[in-house]
Amino acid sequence: MQALNTAAAGMFAAADRLNASAQRTAAWGLDQGQTEQKIDLAHEAVEQVSAKTDFAANAAVIKTADEMTGALLDMKV
Repeated sequence: MQALNTAAAGMFAAADRLNASAQRTAAWGLDQGQTEQKIDLAHEAVEQVSAKTDFAANAAVIKTADEMTGALLDMKV
């Protein structure tokens, strides 16, 4: 089932984006002796909401594919 593989990959990508954004947000304001990076908290908030929405959409694809597979198996029996 290609839909399941694609949706699972999308979920992993969304989780990675959320994790990266969360790390940047957590690092905001910390002085680590490195050159300060400009972290836009508004952009990070949008990135986190976007990653959450992407994750939910991919989860819905997996749920739908599972329901369709179940319906096909019910027809065959």
